[in-house]
Order: sequence, then C-alpha cells, then structure tokens
Amino acid sequence: MHAGVVVAGGRSTRFGEGDKALAPLAGTPMVRRVADRLAGPVDELVVNCRTDQRAEIRAALEGYPRPVRFAIDDAPDEGPLAGMRTGLATTDADLAAVVACDLPFLDPGFVRYLFDRAAAHDAAVPYPDGDPEALHAVYRPGPAVGACERALDRGDRRARAALEGLDRARVVAEEVEAHAVVRTFENVNTRAALADAAERLA
Repeated sequence: MHAGVVVAGGRSTRFGEGDKALAPLAGTPMVRRVADRLAGPVDELVVNCRTDQRAEIRAALEGYPRPVRFAIDDAPDEGPLAGMRTGLATTDADLAAVVACDLPFLDPGFVRYLFDRAAAHDAAVPYPDGDPEALHAVYRPGPAVGACERALDRGDRRARAALEGLDRARVVAEEVEAHAVVRTFENVNTRAALADAAERLA
C-alpha cells in the first residue's frame, strides 16, 4: 500500500496573514490541490497539521476519493522534520510520499516514479539541482521515522536531516528531467507566489 503524507502544520511566516495550507488558490484551498494531485498514486492520505487546523482542513478535503487520516503534532511548531515524523508514524503503508502543503503543481506521474525507485530502498529522493528535496520524496515509514527521531534528538529540525543513515535512491537531475514536469518542485510560500500560481491555474 502507498500513502501520501502532506505536511501542513507550519506557521507559514513568509506567507503573511492566514494559513497557507488553506489559502484559496484559483478557488480551491491549497492543501486540497496538493491532495488531489496525490489521489492517483496513493491509497490513503495522511495530513500532518496542528489541532487548530484540523476542522478546516477536514472541510477542505470533503469528498476526497481516498481514506484520510490526520496526524496531529503533539508539540506544534517543532519544524518540518517533526511534522514528517508524525505523518510517517501514522500510516501503515509500505511506502509513503511525503510532500509539503504548498506544492500545487505536484506531478502525479513523478510521484509514481519515486514509488518505483524506492521499491528496494528506504527512500527515493529527488536531487533536481544537486540538493535533496526531502519534502518531495518517498520513504519507507519504519526506517524514516527512526531517522527523523535521531535527527530531532540531536537538535536538527531540517527535513533533509531525515536522510542521514537511510539507504536512499538518489533521483538525479537527468531522471527528474525525464520523468517530471519542472514545476512539480515549485512551492507557493508567499502571497506573490500565490497570485502568480492562480494566474496560471485560472
């Protein structure tokens, strides 16, 4: 079984007023746009969020075609790695695609490719420009949760810290170009980026 884990619990400080995950993007909450892009490749959806977000995100996901679980952060505001750990610990799937909530152009075909690349590994991680995209990657939950916890124990809260110690397939730039649309990595983390994305989706 394959899961999708959407990390949506951040405070979105660069975004300004309002919750980035729930911001309307061409009439649809951003978290729903990301979830819809995952609906084809996954069998269940896990949304990592804070308690105060849950009701509105649940409403945004009404009618979603896959089972939805919520992974609530015990201690909010601990950063993306903690959200990733909580989300991965909530699923029983063999593999899970972990993505940020601000990727409205996520490429479903590329997510499927990452699942294929992860089959014999702990993770499949894109390196489109030489750096890892840890919040646009596929993980085997058991090993990945352990890697997240070790990183958090040493005080590292960056998402990419989860990669240390994992047997990971590196999906390099040539593979990304062959299997993904370029904008799959485009995140919407400011109001200006939201307006730009809305123009292209209108």
